[in-house]
Amino acid sequence: MINIGMRPHDLGKQSVESLANKIGEKGFNCIQLALKKAVADFDYNNGMMSPGMAQSIKETFYKKGIRIAVLGCYVNVTHPDDIERGKLIDRFKEHIRFVRDFGCSIVGTETGSLNGDYSYNDNNGGEEAFERFMDTLKILNAEAEKFGVIVAIEIVKKHIINTPQRMKRVLDTINSNNVQVIFDAVNLLDAENYQEQDELIKESFELFGDRIIIIHAKDFVIENNDIKVVPPGQGLLNYALLMKLVKERKPYIDVLIENCKEEYMVSSKKFIEDLYAKV
Repeated sequence: MINIGMRPHDLGKQSVESLANKIGEKGFNCIQLALKKAVADFDYNNGMMSPGMAQSIKETFYKKGIRIAVLGCYVNVTHPDDIERGKLIDRFKEHIRFVRDFGCSIVGTETGSLNGDYSYNDNNGGEEAFERFMDTLKILNAEAEKFGVIVAIEIVKKHIINTPQRMKRVLDTINSNNVQVIFDAVNLLDAENYQEQDELIKESFELFGDRIIIIHAKDFVIENNDIKVVPPGQGLLNYALLMKLVKERKPYIDVLIENCKEEYMVSSKKFIEDLYAKV
């Protein structure tokens, strides 16, 4: 009752056929596909997508039993330069228009930073940043509603939507079922709050568990007073709690392993599957 997937670009940028072969061999049945990061068959630029392109990519993965669960468009949707932000919004809209042709209904992103390079800005947690993000989200949501697809957003501790309460405020403000959540427990944490992870995970499921449609899976350790990502099961994340909540609230949800080196992918998949069966 759980689907385990991964991100093709964690294997490095390759042809679609090569990616499909490698992912299929590892036993994964779904992916989060970021064209610009993963696919070497062409240099993706705005305006290049078409139904033919999307369906060709979809069919290549389908032949290996792999479904595209999320079309990733991880761009700084709150870019401080309005001209650049406009270009990034246009790219996201293109993903929204053609996502169904990939056999998928979800376009995923994070919530951005007031720094153009996506780095942390001290004002990311402020009201001005929130309003700027919401201005963009309203545009993307309107496009998603036209095409009957979903914009899925992630909390990230250093970005603009950085707490469970702030995510709940986004969902209440936008008031649209076309906006849903990709939940990554590690993204909630930093060196100061990681010992409160149980409360943060539970709070997230209480506040917006009904809106979680994808789970991202990685793990962490604390190194040099900062979060360092490690493969699932090799760190400090309370996976037993996370999988218990997933099993209770989100049967058959897609769980996508990320930031994982190739040599740990299969063992990470087995760790999650075994733990899910036990809880």
